[in-house]
Amino acid sequence: MARRTTQRQEVNRVYVCSCFGITDKQVKEHAAAGACTPRQIASATKAGTDCGSCVRTIQGILGRGACPRRGLLEKGDAVSVLAADAQPARSPELAEAA
Repeated sequence: MARRTTQRQEVNRVYVCSCFGITDKQVKEHAAAGACTPRQIASATKAGTDCGSCVRTIQGILGRGACPRRGLLEKGDAVSVLAADAQPARSPELAEAA
């Protein structure tokens, strides 16, 4: 008798915010969709809005990489930054998860 083996797909989840169950993958997806600051991540996911212990981890994930809004601020174009902040950044994958 032949024995069938099934393959399990292991999922490694690293929780950044245990209060709301937000993973590093979710933070990175929001960052790719345009969120550049922990506050923008918080408005999209609530991460960092309860106990606050994850804010530094979120800052570390976001890093000091290229951010379109940061470039606008350095040029002194705060109006464009505020206009972009008025509309939360959401990718199609993130909209489905919400």
